[in-house]
Amino acid sequence: QEDPKFEEIRSFYNIFKKTFGNNLELSILSTKRPKSKFLQFLLAKDEIITTKFVIFLLKYEPFKAIKAHTKALELSCDGIIWLTAWPAFIWLASNKSLYQMQINLLFGLILDIVITALIKAAVRRRRPSPTKNLLSTIGPDKFSFPSGHASRSAFIMVFFIMIYPLYPIFWAPLIVWCFCVCLSRVLAKRHFILDSLCGFLIGLAQAYIITMLYISEQNAIAMVSNLSSDHLPGGSE
Repeated sequence: QEDPKFEEIRSFYNIFKKTFGNNLELSILSTKRPKSKFLQFLLAKDEIITTKFVIFLLKYEPFKAIKAHTKALELSCDGIIWLTAWPAFIWLASNKSLYQMQINLLFGLILDIVITALIKAAVRRRRPSPTKNLLSTIGPDKFSFPSGHASRSAFIMVFFIMIYPLYPIFWAPLIVWCFCVCLSRVLAKRHFILDSLCGFLIGLAQAYIITMLYISEQNAIAMVSNLSSDHLPGGSE
């Protein structure tokens, strides 16, 4: 015989279900968001094309070499590494002539993390294959679309070629690095082609946003100065 309390809960649930429709149970139990037929078709095609694309490229040694260096390329554009190493570089360099470049790049890196995390959380596309990286299984980063590495590498490339141009001798290495990062994410089965392509385009859009909101040298110096030891408790007067 069922517990009276359980019977009351069941009765309430049946009334609630009749009121709000027969799809209530499905909407409660399912964590997947409904996708349009066109989107389902597009994602399915992307998966098929990505598989064939990877098989085709891995027939050639240059692309095998890119896949072999996937881990190094991944670390070279890792969001956590950039967000910890770049502020450390600002503090260690302590050069006022670099503050404007450093602060604007830092702003762009933060913007990249926020935008890609929001899109990943909204789209929630699963990665092509599971990852052994624990950090990549937590929060929005466990999702595939868009590629944060692709967006970040594209932003950094454009930043140092167009926004804060380095010597032209560095442009080719930056372009090759960005290309290899984006492609390695597909070859390593961390992303589909559409993920990396859209990530790259998002990186270009972020670079444009930074140019529109570019922080002046005076404001950049003020921001760094406010965080320096001279303005912290125990700092020099």
